[in-house]
Amino acid sequence: MRRTGLLLAILAAISFGGIAGAEPLANQLFGATKAASRQAPASIGTYAKGCGAGFVELPESGPTWQAMRLSRNRNWGHPALVQFVADLSATARQLGWAGLYIGDMSQPRGGPMTSGHASHQIGLDADIWMLPPRRLDLSRGEREKISSISVRTNDQKRVNGNWTATHYQLMRAAASDPRVDRIFVAAAVKVEMCKTARASDKAWLQKIRPLYGHNTHFHVRLKCPAGSRDCQTQTPTVADLSKGGDGCDETLTWWVTTYLDELKNPPKQTKPKGPRKRGPREYTMADLPRQCSAVLVSD
Repeated sequence: MRRTGLLLAILAAISFGGIAGAEPLANQLFGATKAASRQAPASIGTYAKGCGAGFVELPESGPTWQAMRLSRNRNWGHPALVQFVADLSATARQLGWAGLYIGDMSQPRGGPMTSGHASHQIGLDADIWMLPPRRLDLSRGEREKISSISVRTNDQKRVNGNWTATHYQLMRAAASDPRVDRIFVAAAVKVEMCKTARASDKAWLQKIRPLYGHNTHFHVRLKCPAGSRDCQTQTPTVADLSKGGDGCDETLTWWVTTYLDELKNPPKQTKPKGPRKRGPREYTMADLPRQCSAVLVSD
């Protein structure tokens, strides 16, 4: 986006905010960009507070993948992510699927999004649909209407009949890739994987992390790539979270016991002290790394 385009985006952001002269919201500015910056590739900041330079677009369709929900313009990422997605989709073909349906990655310059994710801001996150593709020639319109499938039961405790050995093999391959930092899945999925993994081959399970809202896709997060000196790797590490083990322990059991009980019977909330913590959709440019302003105005 050139500087004229940026000015229009700022004006639009102020309009969205509904307050004349208000500081533009970062998600409106980044959401208005239609193309990546012409800079050296770099992931900047943290996965939930950052941006990215020199991103590349995952082609809408490839030999073993299709990007979904193209109207969102979120099929962008650091070149390392785009290559990883292509590689994993080729693995899916080798495992017997036609390839992969790819959900949200990042916006052209990363940054906070106007809807949906808190993360996906630095071009290193990708959502992979659980739906095995039957065909890879979906039209743009079909990609807006088709939905993925859930692989867990409604009570959130077990996988359902949609779960297959290929899902397991695909996620095992992804977690075994040294580029991957962690993979978020529904807790029921990890419970099943812990049951079926061989005792002599479970180290990779450390990277499989339970998290609500991941029953129709698995969320792959890459490590900071070489050359991205301003990228901050997530902490705690998966090794810390799993105490050096595979994570098939009481921390996993919590997700299918205490967590579910608290959903039904929420504990009494105490009034937080101090100001409310703002979320990503409330960030202004001042909240992001200073390099993000340069990314936003760059050609």
